[in-house]
Amino acid sequence: MNKKKTLLHFGRPWEMLAIAPCVAVILILLRLTGAFQLLEWAAIDWFFRLRPLEPPDDRIVIVAITESDIQTAGQWPIPDRTIAQLLDRLKQQQPKAIGFDIYRDLSVGEGHQELIEIFKNTPNLIGVQLVGSDENGIEVNPPRILRDRDRVAASNLILDNDGKVRRGLLFAETQNGDILPSIALNLALIYLEDRGIEPKNATDNPDYLQLNQAVFERWRSNDGSYIKSDDRGYQIFLNYRKPKKPFLKVSMTDVLTNQIPDNFARDRIVLIGSTALSIQDYFITPYDSTLLGLPSRTSGVEIHANLTSQILSAALDDRPLIKSWTEEIENLWIFFWAAIGFSLASWQNYLPGKKFYYSIFQTTVTLFLSVTFLVGISFFMFLQGWWIPLVPALSSLIISAIAAIGYIATVESKDREIIMNLFERNVTDKVAENIWENRYQILEDGQIHGQEITATVLFTDLKNFSSIAEGMEPRELMSWLNDYMKVMAQVVLEYNGIIDKFIGDSIMAVFGIPIPSKTAEGIARDARQAVRCALAMEKALQSLNEQWESQGKPSVLMRVGITTGTVVVGSLGSDRRQDYTVIGDTVNIASRLESFDKSIEGGICRILISEHTQKLLYDRFKTQFIGKVFLKGRKEPMQVYRVLSEFHSRHKN
Repeated sequence: MNKKKTLLHFGRPWEMLAIAPCVAVILILLRLTGAFQLLEWAAIDWFFRLRPLEPPDDRIVIVAITESDIQTAGQWPIPDRTIAQLLDRLKQQQPKAIGFDIYRDLSVGEGHQELIEIFKNTPNLIGVQLVGSDENGIEVNPPRILRDRDRVAASNLILDNDGKVRRGLLFAETQNGDILPSIALNLALIYLEDRGIEPKNATDNPDYLQLNQAVFERWRSNDGSYIKSDDRGYQIFLNYRKPKKPFLKVSMTDVLTNQIPDNFARDRIVLIGSTALSIQDYFITPYDSTLLGLPSRTSGVEIHANLTSQILSAALDDRPLIKSWTEEIENLWIFFWAAIGFSLASWQNYLPGKKFYYSIFQTTVTLFLSVTFLVGISFFMFLQGWWIPLVPALSSLIISAIAAIGYIATVESKDREIIMNLFERNVTDKVAENIWENRYQILEDGQIHGQEITATVLFTDLKNFSSIAEGMEPRELMSWLNDYMKVMAQVVLEYNGIIDKFIGDSIMAVFGIPIPSKTAEGIARDARQAVRCALAMEKALQSLNEQWESQGKPSVLMRVGITTGTVVVGSLGSDRRQDYTVIGDTVNIASRLESFDKSIEGGICRILISEHTQKLLYDRFKTQFIGKVFLKGRKEPMQVYRVLSEFHSRHKN
């Protein structure tokens, strides 16, 4: 591919570069309005459900108060004495910590003093308080005895706009301004303290909590796919454990009736909470989504267990915490995939010689592979603990590709209209298709640019046309001349020539345009086609004369001039009308050869060619040397030959 062709091929894609940035900017602005929030949440939920199962966390056990337990107890809330007995049985198991996820700010039934004694004498027991969400929010106080001993944690769960729990609290602020750790963090800190791990400010950012090597980056209102969400308190993304019994679970009745192993809770964290459907302490998590039907639900105590496990696993097992990129990097990611979509479409559909429908098929396949790759990257990053924008990136990839294809289709439609308007009546369908497939060689900025090439020019003229015209009525003359032009034009097309123009009774045809021949053999083939065309014109004229004579119409002789040389081809005219034409000295020589010395006879059709053309015939035609002559308007003499016939050969190129 030569330099000019390369510039033409990549010219319009550079002009289209505005497509990708515009698509990316629009999608980023839409994202800022929250337009993609639900879809991005659905995508991250899908990733949660796709990832592999994880082994259960045996550091945590759940004592569930089931519907059957409530029926056995005979009431809800469970009486204080029953709760006291439950805690006493668990205390004997020597757990690391006990999380009591039941609101108990008031006495219930008998045994209240027994429960107070258990609260007082169990230093690793943590009660819960519901922290109000705003100045008018409702708070539920913890047991007074636990509050006085600073053994209270927040039990709040944070719901997204779609009702799901995707974020967890590490710290919450009460209406009095007190800072409470969440029950999950409090239990985890007790467990980690025994292993010498103390909470500290992160080295890189003192505002972040660090446990061992794990840094818990604080979630902010616009992190991930969230837009202006409530970020009060110290929140983090919840990294749920893949379900299928992630924690050992027993019922309250199992504990009270000693139907558990002796070491069931030893050195473990115990979480006590309700799982009874009637209590309605249930929430929707990413794992609870379903395509059909209502989603299942997860109890609050199990969500607290998940957050506790997440903290322990990050500090002790290097399990990834879910983080998000900065807004700037996310925007660059969206820009990147917009550029990929644009590049795929423009590269596939803008290659010279490619059929548009085939390019669309290739683009569709490539786009599908790109979408698969993008989803794969996003899922892999999720497994490493990164939540990156999938839906906006997918949208930018697909929309940029569609926009680029649409733009290219529009440009190609205009280009085809330009080319067909100029060529469709002057070339065969095959040549027209070849011109279209190679349009990048001749089109620039929506116009046919001028280019200097080597071509063969053919001029014809009728002998004594003026005398014939004087003896015929204008309408009859026009009909007679049209018969002649139709036949001769068809002959030119059959030999892959292009009719440049009709000038009265003259025809100008060119061989080797608009797709130029780049090799010596190609240029010679164009010259031979022009000469064959002239010989075919002679036969066609003989047939026409016989037809005219039978109709009483005048017969006629013709002259042909042919030469090969450098010409400039391109479109001339205004925006309203353009003509594709050939200019240059070669055109003048062909015209002068046709009109040279009209006394030289040549039978029904005299064909004169220049020395340049004669040398390209390779002795495949019988020619007669006329002489070294001065053509009109030229200072240098030129050798001129007359074509008599073509030698018969198996090779007709």
